[in-house]
Amino acid sequence: MLLRGKTAIVTGGGRGIGRAIALRFAAEGAAVLVTARTVSEIEAVSAEIGRAGGKAIAVAADVSREEDCRRIVETARHELAPVDILVNNAGIFGPVEPVEQISPRDWDRVLAVNLRGAFLLARLVLPEMYERRSGVILNISSMAAKAALACNAPYAASKAGLAALTRSLAAEATRKGVRVNAICPGIVAETRMSKELGLELARHAAQPAKKLLADALEGTLLGRAVKAEEVAALAVFLVSDEAAVITGQAVNADGGVIFD
Repeated sequence: MLLRGKTAIVTGGGRGIGRAIALRFAAEGAAVLVTARTVSEIEAVSAEIGRAGGKAIAVAADVSREEDCRRIVETARHELAPVDILVNNAGIFGPVEPVEQISPRDWDRVLAVNLRGAFLLARLVLPEMYERRSGVILNISSMAAKAALACNAPYAASKAGLAALTRSLAAEATRKGVRVNAICPGIVAETRMSKELGLELARHAAQPAKKLLADALEGTLLGRAVKAEEVAALAVFLVSDEAAVITGQAVNADGGVIFD
């Protein structure tokens, strides 16, 4: 088991990529704090881990709120152990509209969840990681951080900011024993976010959502959607000692779309 004896926080862990990461981390031996806003989802993930013989707890929280982030970290410390791994996966897409039609309030909300939340949690776990000279932070960015895609400015900006935060944190933290990386997933068609996004983009394009998705996947080298479990497998590698020399990177997991 690659993560035996480790304690991990996974935000946005109730469904999609976050759920897949939480389950895979637990299968690799980690104790996992699963957090998101929807109680029923995170409790279901925690219960699933428990039935498989793993250890997990669920904490309902909004990562855009400083007091919630503090509660997440303190709960992990008190009920599990000091945090070895932080996965900043929580995210919302926000309005699928041209920039001139996006309100400042909607812009701020997307940035607060997708970027501010990662900052708030990182600043809380880093001091104890530095003290131990050991720890890993993994940020879930997106291919939207590197691609030119219409009608997703807040999301793309937040995910590009998350990639930049990854590099800056790595520059500060690596020689103190803490590695920081990001994953940039491509189209994970099975997730609710991807399905809802597809419907919104189809509305703008006045085309069927299935055709838009098929066309998008045809443009990848892999020719199919990325699976949440495949992103989770990469996440396990990046937070494990197998990736000891990898830091400051935003690794593409998009099936061959972006090449930088």
